[in-house]
Amino acid sequence: MALSEHDTRTTLFIVALVLVLVGTGTAYWVETDGQTVEVRDVQFEATNGTMMSGELYIPPGVSTADPAPAILATHGYINYHETQSPFAIEYARRGFVVLSIDQTGHGGSDPPAFAHGFGGPPALEYLRSLSMVDTDNIGLEGHSMGGWASVVAAAVHPDGYESMVLAGSSTGSFGAPPGSPEFPRNLAVIYGEYEEFRYMWAVDKAQNVPDSAKLQNVFGTDSTIQEDETYGSIEDGTARRLYTPARTHAGLHLSPTATAGSIEWFQETLEGEDPLPPGNQTWYFKELGTLIAMFGGILFMFPLGSVLVERYDRASGFSRDLPDSVGLEGAGRIGTALVAFFLPIVTYYHLQGWGSSTFATSALLPQQITTGVAVWASFNAIVILLGFVAFHYMNEGSFAELRASYGLGTDDGLWTIGKAALVSIGIVGGLYLLLSITEYLTGQGFRFWVFGIRPLETFQFWIFLRYLIPFIVFFIALGILLHGELRPRDGYESVRREIATNWALVGGPFVLLLTVQYGTLFTTGYLMDNFLTAGVDLLTIVAFQFLVLLSIVPLVSTYFFRKTGRIWTGAFTNALFVTWVIVAGTATHHPIAIF
Repeated sequence: MALSEHDTRTTLFIVALVLVLVGTGTAYWVETDGQTVEVRDVQFEATNGTMMSGELYIPPGVSTADPAPAILATHGYINYHETQSPFAIEYARRGFVVLSIDQTGHGGSDPPAFAHGFGGPPALEYLRSLSMVDTDNIGLEGHSMGGWASVVAAAVHPDGYESMVLAGSSTGSFGAPPGSPEFPRNLAVIYGEYEEFRYMWAVDKAQNVPDSAKLQNVFGTDSTIQEDETYGSIEDGTARRLYTPARTHAGLHLSPTATAGSIEWFQETLEGEDPLPPGNQTWYFKELGTLIAMFGGILFMFPLGSVLVERYDRASGFSRDLPDSVGLEGAGRIGTALVAFFLPIVTYYHLQGWGSSTFATSALLPQQITTGVAVWASFNAIVILLGFVAFHYMNEGSFAELRASYGLGTDDGLWTIGKAALVSIGIVGGLYLLLSITEYLTGQGFRFWVFGIRPLETFQFWIFLRYLIPFIVFFIALGILLHGELRPRDGYESVRREIATNWALVGGPFVLLLTVQYGTLFTTGYLMDNFLTAGVDLLTIVAFQFLVLLSIVPLVSTYFFRKTGRIWTGAFTNALFVTWVIVAGTATHHPIAIF
């Protein structure tokens, strides 16, 4: 017997909540090493009242009477402290106190980004102020821009640390002081064989880093650097070692080899830790747990949305007849689908680069990355809407007569749009509440690797409102394209087929982009950037986050179109969700006044 819609919805609710419970419970158990490591949320003040945030990992038995060695772990650009959890978890399991921070302008730390040495010096000062820390045994670990934060901290406090690990990072970049055979103290460099940021050590391709003159200068040699060989002296503070795991820049976050290398280095250069072997690692179960929780959170939106639609928009249900379709046919349909597929990736680099460089960060547009994405979305929306105008004039009948066929029906006038907006707020608000509860109870969120769904800070809420409008326009335009122009005249027989087709048009382009870019990188050592703009390396990594978001978007859009016969609920839900995720997950480059 087939399940009724009510039974199906109840089942989805239960499955979603079980996934969230199991996922966050697993992540919590792993992060605390079976509840033996205490993990605290912390805040501390940098210069000029700037508040910084992070997590403090305290191993069992550590106290003022029995202080332990410590490590400051710092994430890279447009990330937050959770991306460093593989390193932090493993350090804490070995008896290190770990401070994993949000850089300034990232996560819960006050903007602007890049201030106070990326947050490195004040974080080291805070770590050294803790009575449970053995201040003679402090290590610094940083990924990408977090490595620059470590180098700046080392320069400001040359006697405040004993050793350092730079993962996908370097000295002498973006304001970080240059390195030498004596500075930083006891340095290990972890640099992936498929590193996108070749400029870090000034090489033509990452595989050639052992022959980098810049790195050789830091290692005190003029010959090819041998991986895993120690150069210099740990006792003198001049020790150097190179690790080159077969990973990309962001891939170092998911590398047991990179994690083991950093553990090994700190075990050799600091004193007082547990001798647990570097290869004994559990962090990947936390990544799996928060991934499972993220699937549960996304799934939760659909039964919740079904309830809200039927409660507040009673004319809408799966039993509702979908409007007649006047979609394109023949060559026009093929041509429009090709443009819809290729336009987003053809414009991806150029428009984001142009947008972020043309519109300087300000109180109105304080996030460089989000501004670039908004410009890209606005341009694509304009092209879609211009195509829609031409499509409309190919059809017989007035706009009022055809509006429902385009998915723009307003049975109750403007109140139809208003109800859809309120339902969308309820859907995204429900997900936000679920996330907030799990973060409060377990300290775990919905994330995997470089993609995360995290709560908005107070100052980020005002930023969210500023960027929301262009994303609303974009998702309305996308809804018209998917459910108006490209919906077959006879409709889709299967919801699954419609979802698959729409995913191919929305998420598929970024699968192609990433396949081409990383296929090129893995075979040649270079990203394909000769005809593109500056910043291809960063934006290619950002494309992974685009892929995740644009895989969720067609599911939401198609589900609620089939549920209501209109595009409004899907478009508003997508706009709220995507704007929230982008704003909460990127860097803020301008101070924000909260009114």
